[in-house]
Amino acid sequence: MSSVLHTELCDLLGCDLPVIQTAMGWIATPELVIASSNAGAFGFLSAAVSPVEEVRANIAKTRAGTNRKFGVNFHMFQPGAAEIVDLIIENKDQVRAVSYGRGPDAKTIQRFKDAGILCIPTVGAVKHAVKAVELGADVIVIQGGEGGGHTGSVPTSLLLPQVLDAVDVPVVAAGGFHDGRGLAAALAYGAVGIAMGTRFLLTQESPVPAATKERYLNADVTQIPVSKALDGLPQRMIMNKVLKDLDSASTLGLLFRAAINAFKFRNLTGASFFGLLKSGIEMARKTDMTLGQTIMAPNAPVLIQKSMVHGRPDEGVLPSGQVAGLIRELPTCQALLSKIAQDAEERIEVLTRQDAPTSETSRVMGGVNAH
Repeated sequence: MSSVLHTELCDLLGCDLPVIQTAMGWIATPELVIASSNAGAFGFLSAAVSPVEEVRANIAKTRAGTNRKFGVNFHMFQPGAAEIVDLIIENKDQVRAVSYGRGPDAKTIQRFKDAGILCIPTVGAVKHAVKAVELGADVIVIQGGEGGGHTGSVPTSLLLPQVLDAVDVPVVAAGGFHDGRGLAAALAYGAVGIAMGTRFLLTQESPVPAATKERYLNADVTQIPVSKALDGLPQRMIMNKVLKDLDSASTLGLLFRAAINAFKFRNLTGASFFGLLKSGIEMARKTDMTLGQTIMAPNAPVLIQKSMVHGRPDEGVLPSGQVAGLIRELPTCQALLSKIAQDAEERIEVLTRQDAPTSETSRVMGGVNAH
C-alpha cells in the first residue's frame, strides 16, 4: 500500500487504512469487528442494544480474535450505561476509541480521555459537530443525508466542507461511501478517512441473515427514503410493508405500537419499566429530543432485530444508506478493503501525475465527482 492512503486517522487509531467500520446495532458483532480490523480498517463494536454482560462477553470475544485496536459504540441513555463505560475503560489497552451520538456529558468524556481512549462521535449537522468538539471530541464523523439509520438532511458533499471549516479536529466522512473512488474523493475534500456501515453490512462476515441481505442487494437508490415514523427522528430505511404501514399510521397508532415495543425492548435489555421511563425522561431533558420521540425510541431496536437477527425482512425495518442501491455483491472484508485501497491509490495517482493524459484525468475526475 502506498503512503498516500496513510493519514492522521491511521496514526490515531493504529489501522492500516483510513476506513472505519461503523457500529450498527445487531450487525457490528465481534465477528464483523474482527474481520474488518484484521483486514486493515478500524472496527467499532456495537454495545448500544446489548445488556451489560453481553457487552462484557463481546469485548472479550473481540479481543480474543484480533490483536488490533478496536472501538466500542454505546448510548449514554441505555440501561447499564455507567457499567458499560467502566467496562470500556477496563479494556483501554485494546479499546482505542468510543463512538456515540447524543451524550455523554463532558465528565464522562473526560474519563475516557484520561484513560487514553479517543472520543469519536457521529453527527449530522454543523452545530452538533461544534458542540461535540466543545465537549472534548478528538475526531468527528460527519454523516451526510445519504447515510443509513438516523441521518440529517444535508448531503455529504455539502456537510463535509462545512464541518471541515467549523472545527479544528480531524474529520471522517460518512454517508454514501462504498469504494475507492469515494475514499479518494473524501481525502481530496480534506477528510482524514471514511466511515462505512451499509457496505460492511453487505459482506460475508456480516451476521445479517441471507434473506435480509438479499433485500439490500435488490434495493434501488430511489426506494430508500427517510422517515420519522419509526421513532420520531429522521431515519433512512429501505421501503417495505412495515415502513409503509408506519408512514400511514396515526399519531395514536404510533404511540400504541411504541408502548408494545417498549415492553419487548425491556425484555431484550433486562431493564425495568421504570428504568426505561427514567432513561426516556433523562434523554428528553438532556438532548433536543421531545418526550414523544423518546417514547417511540424502543420501536427501532425491536423492529430492526426482526430483520437483522431473525432474518424476517418483511416483518421488521431495514436501516440503510442509499448506497445499498449500488451494491450487488458480498465480498469478504479482506477483499473489500483490498479493492478499496487499490482503486483509491489508482485514482489519486492519476490525479497527481504531472504527465497524465487529459482524457484519463477527465475520466477519473468524473468518477470521483460522482461519489
